[in-house]
Amino acid sequence: MSLFNKVLASIGVGAATVDTKLHKSSYTINETVTGVVEVTGGNTEQQIDAIYLTLYTSFVREIDDRKVNDQAALQNFQINEPFTIQANEKREIPFSFVLPTAVPVTAGQSRVWIHTGLDIKNAVDPKDTDYIDVQPTRLASAVLTAVQNLGFRVRKVDTEQAPSYLRNRMKVVQEFEFAPTNNTYRRYLDELELVFLEQSERSVEVLLQVDRRARGLGGFLSEALDMDESFIRLTLFASDNLEAKLADAIERKMK
Repeated sequence: MSLFNKVLASIGVGAATVDTKLHKSSYTINETVTGVVEVTGGNTEQQIDAIYLTLYTSFVREIDDRKVNDQAALQNFQINEPFTIQANEKREIPFSFVLPTAVPVTAGQSRVWIHTGLDIKNAVDPKDTDYIDVQPTRLASAVLTAVQNLGFRVRKVDTEQAPSYLRNRMKVVQEFEFAPTNNTYRRYLDELELVFLEQSERSVEVLLQVDRRARGLGGFLSEALDMDESFIRLTLFASDNLEAKLADAIERKMK
């Protein structure tokens, strides 16, 4: 009977199962995520070679001028040494990790989840998926509010593959696309895009893309060649007048 159970377990029938239990479901960037991985033995003992957690996000990739949905592994780590789980035994393995800056916040179509897997030799590996709600730091949230107070509205939030010049820092970037709503900016700008490169409670580093409105034939040609887009790399501190600093940076690129 034991041999029969082992054969069944090797194809996933009556095998060990895994269930990740987070202490909460909503986290802020740079916060420590904590929880336990609960492993329950099946009908026979099994050797668990590894338990691993992988932090995933959804994003949009462009292939041959088509946009397709994809997923990226942002962080991966093992949380235990090998052990044997007995039949019907229940074991809890605690874990913790810091939610990195590169994780998109929950906005638009962006989704973030933790994938848990057991590595069992010569058997089907059990898996578990847990979605989490991700919020920006207080300062990053204040930056987004400051942009809106200047006269912009959020038009779209997308998570996309990071451009080549940023891939050494992050796999994906989350773009907040703003449309101008007041006459001052609407006369000169088509849109403003914002990406957070780093964020903490004390400072944030942002990349702004200022898309100037085309004017006349020369403007049309500039727009066709993407020459109308200007980039600003800016570090903002909690002590700054955020609206004034952002306005100064944007208006310098409007001229």
